[in-house]
Amino acid sequence: LVGPVYAGGYRFVFQANPPDVSKLPMEDVVGVTVVLLTCSYRGEEFIRVGYYVNNEYEDEESRENPPAQVAVERLVRNVLAEKPRITKWSINFDPQAGMIDNTSINGGDGNAMLY
Repeated sequence: LVGPVYAGGYRFVFQANPPDVSKLPMEDVVGVTVVLLTCSYRGEEFIRVGYYVNNEYEDEESRENPPAQVAVERLVRNVLAEKPRITKWSINFDPQAGMIDNTSINGGDGNAMLY
């Protein structure tokens, strides 16, 4: 948990261990997937950030002719961090004051916007 958080822009570094490959279907280990971060306040989601991730073999030979069994130790992960997919929603951050004016987020119409 984080807080208190005051109005304004924030940046943070998200770090996590890689997934446990033994729990994934082997056919899903190599290829494109996503990292999805969602943020909620009092049960209401207000932002979702997704990053495309490509898990591929480090060497060109293995990329062109992948081994019959996935060789996890030869995979590299490329996160397209410079091009996140961001969706924002207006939510009621202050139940005492009613809905806030989020025109800078989504035009104030209450609908989600994709950036």
